[in-house]
Amino acid sequence: MKRFKDIELKKLNSQLRGVAPSEIIQWVLSSSDKPVVTTNFRPYEAAILYACVQVDPNIKVIWCDTGYNTPQTYKHANYLIDRLALNVKLYTPEETAAYRDAFFNGIPQVDSTDHAEFTRQVKLEPFQRAMAQQQPEVWFTNLRKGQTSFRDSIDILSYSKDGVLKVSPFYHWDDEKLDDYLRENKLPNEFKYFDPTKVLENRECGLHA
Repeated sequence: MKRFKDIELKKLNSQLRGVAPSEIIQWVLSSSDKPVVTTNFRPYEAAILYACVQVDPNIKVIWCDTGYNTPQTYKHANYLIDRLALNVKLYTPEETAAYRDAFFNGIPQVDSTDHAEFTRQVKLEPFQRAMAQQQPEVWFTNLRKGQTSFRDSIDILSYSKDGVLKVSPFYHWDDEKLDDYLRENKLPNEFKYFDPTKVLENRECGLHA
């Protein structure tokens, strides 16, 4: 897929605002043979997964499982994988949770000197390994405006630090609109999600910033 210049990206984002997520996905996929969608099965992830597989049923779904998900999230993930027949590529940390507990005495606090290494082990390294192995041209995400200050600075189309086109079809949607989308498509939601690296909902973990 061609690399858009900043001015082109700004124009495209303006044109895409208000366009249905399915149409955005269809347009992007028409020019790319190597797309992926990433998920951690947090709240509202069912929307981006459903929207992507409706256009490309075989799209690769990268799931970087930290190993600290709640039982509810694992059951939610299993349900969506079965119902949507997701082509999941699972990536997990190289170290076990028991190994980390021995060195970190549990999950380090955000202000701990161990937190950066903990985050690298459970999230950044598995994600970087996934992207290196899958080599996508396009990366679909469910980033939305209003989630963090960084996410407010991007748009429907943006580029990752490694130059991959990042596409967030639901970027301008609020929770209420997504709730309606989930109901209309008979999709479940799951709110008992836990991210051991963030603690605060509006804190970036390093994958996107």
